[in-house]
Amino acid sequence: MHLNERRRITLAGGGEKRVENQHQKGKLTARERLEQLLDEGSFVELGTFVQTNLEDASSLDIKNPGEGVVTGYGTINGRLVYVFAQDFTVAGGSLGEAHANKICRVLDLAGKNGAPVIGLNDSGGARIQEGVLALNGYGSIFYRNTIYSGVIPQISVIMGPCSGGAVYSPALTDFIFMVNQTGNMFITGPQVIKAVTGESVTPEELGGAATHNETSGVAHFYAADEAECIHQIRRLLSFLPSNNVEDPPLADPREPELSADDLPGLIPENPNKAYDVRDVILRVVDGSDFMEVHRGYATNAVVGLARLGGRPVGIIANQPQVKAGCLDINSSDKIARFVRFCDCFNLPLITFVDVPGYLPGVEQEWGGVIRHGAKILYAYSEATVPQISVILRKAYGGAYIAMSSRSLGADLCLAWPTAEIAVMGPEGAVNIVNRRELEEAENPDQARRELVKQYREKYANPYIAAARGWIDEVIDPRETRAWLLRGLAALETKREQRPLRKHGNIPL
Repeated sequence: MHLNERRRITLAGGGEKRVENQHQKGKLTARERLEQLLDEGSFVELGTFVQTNLEDASSLDIKNPGEGVVTGYGTINGRLVYVFAQDFTVAGGSLGEAHANKICRVLDLAGKNGAPVIGLNDSGGARIQEGVLALNGYGSIFYRNTIYSGVIPQISVIMGPCSGGAVYSPALTDFIFMVNQTGNMFITGPQVIKAVTGESVTPEELGGAATHNETSGVAHFYAADEAECIHQIRRLLSFLPSNNVEDPPLADPREPELSADDLPGLIPENPNKAYDVRDVILRVVDGSDFMEVHRGYATNAVVGLARLGGRPVGIIANQPQVKAGCLDINSSDKIARFVRFCDCFNLPLITFVDVPGYLPGVEQEWGGVIRHGAKILYAYSEATVPQISVILRKAYGGAYIAMSSRSLGADLCLAWPTAEIAVMGPEGAVNIVNRRELEEAENPDQARRELVKQYREKYANPYIAAARGWIDEVIDPRETRAWLLRGLAALETKREQRPLRKHGNIPL
């Protein structure tokens, strides 16, 4: 009864005027977004006619068409994905009981069918008039985000407002994309903050894309507009398996576009001089194509996705350009989270090491760098996917151990001839070991320089570690890609059993 008319009303969302307002804000509607995100013609909508408190089926007075969210499934590059897109043109995309039930439905279907789920968030928050029903709806979503974590990839996209309790669903998922100027996230908005603390802040300053990509680290990807955001999502999925029991999708191998002949010259002779570790990564991975994750946050570490010989891999690296590549609170969280994601979804880990230690300072110690730094140790030790490390230059002390060392279970440990593996840097070691000698020297500065040189030649090199078997091979930098390809091929059938347990207790 009235099928075509009901469908027309539902597809129109909040009506022509509200759609126009959405466009004036630089935002697409929910269905327009899904049309761009999914392969052409592949979207199958579910729950089209969900309606709260329908008592008279003959009436076409539909108050909130679709209950403010469009749900269903389709394909991206031919692969099944489940989706939901909040419709801001209908009751501001606010979440009520029926709205939440539709989202829970696609989360359950994605979990049962082993397919990624993508949520496009654009909502004014809880539907206040539904009270505790709306709160229960959020809780039901959070529960499913949690139980399907590590089972299927979960992606959140912030294309409009996302505030209050609503922010916790994206926070529980694997990756958060944010669109600049239109997407924002915060628990309490600017007006509440002004009333409670007296602080004045704009929504963009408080919880915009730049803030969460650079300052808080809540978001993983920044997009200038919705079209760029959708392109990034499709690119990300090309690296990921559909679920935790599948292997990542293979592609045709491609040689790097940048020459490996440049690799020996990338590490400066002066050990205190910086360089960009991305220059190494791009000369090793297929097509010099590297999708960096968390690019603007904790920039003393670099993490992201690439391919080697057509196989998707996770890349982790210290970044000497920032804080000399030291590990600190934020970079520890960044690395640990990424390592655990890759381990969930069968992505081998490739780690490029140039780390002088953990960042010293009162702020770091009071902020809990011990606890945060332990997360890296836990993540690498827990991982059972193939792990290969390449020490480029410095690998000192506890930070050497943390960055995918043999001690933590790395399967193949390589080092360039420029590698310095030691308890601490030569300067610090000489100050301790040769303290009296320096105090008695006629020219302490000259004596220190000579002792540092001797220490570097005698101890700060890869050969003592190689002699102990902690480094499998010292390699020509130009052969790095070949070694990684051979290593991944040899580790393709890796199986590792761990003690039976409910779950570990990572130092959160």
